Amino acid sequence: QVQLVESGGGLVQPGGSLRLSCVASGTGFSAYAMGWYRQAPGNERELVAVISRGGIINYADSVKGRFTISRDNAKKMVYLQMNSLNREDTAVYYCNAAFRSLIYWGQGTQVTVSS
Repeated sequence: QVQLVESGGGLVQPGGSLRLSCVASGTGFSAYAMGWYRQAPGNERELVAVISRGGIINYADSVKGRFTISRDNAKKMVYLQMNSLNREDTAVYYCNAAFRSLIYWGQGTQVTVSS
């Protein structure tokens, strides 16, 4: 069992930056692929970035070059550095842990990009 808690969301102006953090509790963190997803009102939840247990990273095309995902297995943390934010990045951001058929979600953190 893994519990995930996100933090770091908030209100930011267009062009600004935020860093999201996700802390995991439970065992086996290093075995999980960790990801960030987001869901805007009226939209489906979509993948933003994922980092495998081996460090392989994939990004959604919409965030490539602006967002950076990283993980610290010793601290059971995963981060999402978000730069050059725009209004289309406004959403609830969710942390995700996946290992085979096991999938866990955090409660989400709101990111609002507005002037």
